[in-house]
Amino acid sequence: DGCEEVTTHEILKEKELSGGADLLLRCVDCGLVRLEKVRRGKIVEIPITLSDGDRSSFQKVESDHDERINLGDRFEHSESHWEITRIEDANGRSENSLNADLIKRAWATRVDRVIIPLTMTDGESSRSSSIECAPDEIFSCESLIEVDGGIWRIRAIHTGKGRTLGGRRAAEQIRRIYLHPE
Repeated sequence: DGCEEVTTHEILKEKELSGGADLLLRCVDCGLVRLEKVRRGKIVEIPITLSDGDRSSFQKVESDHDERINLGDRFEHSESHWEITRIEDANGRSENSLNADLIKRAWATRVDRVIIPLTMTDGESSRSSSIECAPDEIFSCESLIEVDGGIWRIRAIHTGKGRTLGGRRAAEQIRRIYLHPE
């Protein structure tokens, strides 16, 4: 009958096959010998748009056909880290979760770095720039930063939910930083 719980097994014999392997196993607890057929899952390519700041590219990312893909899932591709932001089924409907083989198209944004837009105001003139940083880097109002060879004071931080003249925020929460010269 065998054990009722998951236990350690000893491999007595292994036969490699093109799609996996056949394993002859013996349970170390009860001694039952059984044949286990291990097969690799079918690989599918998911069409995905990868957004990295203001640049996007269309790629195909491999996955096991039966892997469940969810909004918010993170993965590594081309030495960068990405987060799934949209999944569409065969009818073009947006879904929160689908098996990889049912995904017609997906979108992801890069999450291992952040590009923060800057507004640099000196007197009556303003100009735009940006900085690249880690998502967890902290920025504080009234602190000094170096941008384009100059020292600037952070006057305000905009998070998308409003502008703050005090406090601190992680880069991933920031939509824009407003700077004045020091």
